[in-house]
Amino acid sequence: MSFTFYRKKRLKFIFIVYWFLLAYIIAALVWWFISLSNQNHLMAQYRIEQLKKTDSGYAIEAEKIKSAESRKESQYLGEGAIFLLLILAGAVFIFRAVRRQLKSTQQQQNFMIAITHELKTPIAITKLNLETLQKRKLEEGQQQRLIQTTIQEANRLNTLCNNMLLASQIEAGGYATINEEIDLSETLAECASDFTIRFPQRIINKRIKNGLFVHGDKLLLQMAINNLIDNAIKYSPKDAATTIVLEQTGKSILLSVMDEGKGIEANEKKKVFDKYYRIGNKATKGAKGTGLGLYLTKNIAGQHNATIFVTDNKPTGSIFTIRFDT
Repeated sequence: MSFTFYRKKRLKFIFIVYWFLLAYIIAALVWWFISLSNQNHLMAQYRIEQLKKTDSGYAIEAEKIKSAESRKESQYLGEGAIFLLLILAGAVFIFRAVRRQLKSTQQQQNFMIAITHELKTPIAITKLNLETLQKRKLEEGQQQRLIQTTIQEANRLNTLCNNMLLASQIEAGGYATINEEIDLSETLAECASDFTIRFPQRIINKRIKNGLFVHGDKLLLQMAINNLIDNAIKYSPKDAATTIVLEQTGKSILLSVMDEGKGIEANEKKKVFDKYYRIGNKATKGAKGTGLGLYLTKNIAGQHNATIFVTDNKPTGSIFTIRFDT
C-alpha cells in the first residue's frame, strides 16, 4: 500500500513539473513575441524620426517604414503561432504517450497479479486432490468426483496457457491461420457438450441450427467459442442458465452466448475487448480471469471477417454475438 501511495505521489509530482515547464515555455514564447514586437515598433519609430519632414518623399518613406513594421509584426506573429502549435502538439503527444505507457504498465502489473492467482488456484486444487487420493481410501463415487475436479482444473490450466500462447503469437505475427470449410454447427455443439461434461451442475441450453458452414481455422474458432462460454459460466450465478444459440439471419450467421449475470455497463461494452481489461477491476486481486479471453476472441473474429459485439440480456445478463457475413 505504501509503495503504491509513493508511486502515485511521485507520478503526480512529475506531472506537476511537466505542466509547470510547459507553462514556462509558453510564457517565455509570449514574452519574446511581445519584446520583439516592441523592439520592432521602437525601431520603426526611430527610423521615422530620422526622416526630415520637409523632404518631398517623407510620406512615402514613412509609409514604407510602417509597412515594413507591419510585415515584421506579421512575421513574428506567424512564427510565434507555428512555434506555439508545435510546442502544444509535442506536449499533447508526449502526455498521451506517457499516459498510455503508464496505463499499459499498470495493466501488465494487474495481469501478472491475475495470472499468478489463476495459476495458483488450479495447481493447489489439483495437488490437494491428488494428495487426498494418495493418502486416503475413498469410495468409488468420491474418487470419481475428485478426478473430475482435477480434470476440470487441468482443462482450466490448458485454456489459460493456450490463450497466453496465442496472444503472444498473434502480436508477433507468428500464427499461420488455416483456411478450410468448417461445420460451425458441429463445432459449436462439440464445445457446448464439453462444457456440459465439465460443469454438470450448470444449466447450459443449446439452440443450434444444423448445417451452417464458415471458412476459417477450426482451432481458433473453438478457442473463441470456449472463451465466450467460459466467460458466461464464470460470471453468472451457479443456478443461472447459459444459453448458446446459432442461427442464420439473411446472409449472416449469428453465434450468440447468453448469460444471466450482472450485465455490463454501457461505457464498458467496448472496453471489455481491450487487452488485459476486466470489468470493474482496479486492484484485480478479487476478480476472475486474465483479461485475454475477449481480446483474443475479437482478434479471432477479425481474422475470420466477422464482428463481435455485446448487448444486454433481458432481464439481466449479457449477450456476446459473433456475426459471420457469408
